[in-house]
Amino acid sequence: MMPCPPTSRTKSSIVEGYHRREHGGSASASASTSASSPSSQTPPSPPDSPPRAEKSPSLRWSKEPEFSLSVYQDLSKARLAALVVLTTMTGYAMAPGATNLATLLWTTVGTGLCVTSANTINQWLEAPFDAQMSRTRTRVLVRHAINPFHAFSFGIVSGIAGTAILVGLVNPITAALGAANIVLYTAVYTPMKRTSIANTWVGAVVGALPPMMGWAACTGTLDGGAWLMGAVLYAWQFPHFNALSWNLRPDYFRYSLALIPLAAMAPYLGMTSWWFFAASNLVNIPLALKAVLPVFLGLMIAFKSAQ
Repeated sequence: MMPCPPTSRTKSSIVEGYHRREHGGSASASASTSASSPSSQTPPSPPDSPPRAEKSPSLRWSKEPEFSLSVYQDLSKARLAALVVLTTMTGYAMAPGATNLATLLWTTVGTGLCVTSANTINQWLEAPFDAQMSRTRTRVLVRHAINPFHAFSFGIVSGIAGTAILVGLVNPITAALGAANIVLYTAVYTPMKRTSIANTWVGAVVGALPPMMGWAACTGTLDGGAWLMGAVLYAWQFPHFNALSWNLRPDYFRYSLALIPLAAMAPYLGMTSWWFFAASNLVNIPLALKAVLPVFLGLMIAFKSAQ
């Protein structure tokens, strides 16, 4: 039996079926919708295309934090800076003939600005890394409380001002030590934190220089007393750093014991009486356990020998 030739209506049905298979029936739908309202309707998307993402009306950028002067306090790490300035004042007080209050004032101001500069530039350099740690992710540069260029400029201006005060109103040796500390902390210690454990030794030098600055501000020299003051702070830096790691707590004992021979050097150099050596040994055990630096420095001043 021979098949009947397709009629024109059959051909039309075949063509429409072909278009439905190829385009998901959009041909007939678009033909009917375009005839009724060609400009008001959008052709349906093919079934295989992903759904269109709709914008959420509640999605907004968070507001920029309001600027406050406390941002500068955070940039300078005010509590740490206060401790550094305290060690500088101790170095000045331990030096022979420390009676010029104006020099002590400008030494304190200049040292504080140098510390502010070093801490600010340190945070500017480490902002991407601070954002990854829970201990540091709330710092001002991480939470965008201040513009990075603003922070960097503040650090540079503080360093220049601090060094200028020290060189103009104190003496060049103190100014050189202050500038060296900024460079050591920002250009050597900070990058080494991610490359070598030797950064601890560099950081200990940074901590040892402020009392030497105080001594040099008073005497204009770096004699034996200045180096002893620096050695005390150098020895203390290791338990201070290692306190951040509980697994290294035995280093509290090991490095704090170095303060015993250093305490003996003070009366030997004529800086204190031998009562200081006896009294400091009474606190060396708690020092070895908790590294209470202000106690040690306070005893040194209390037993300062008359010069």
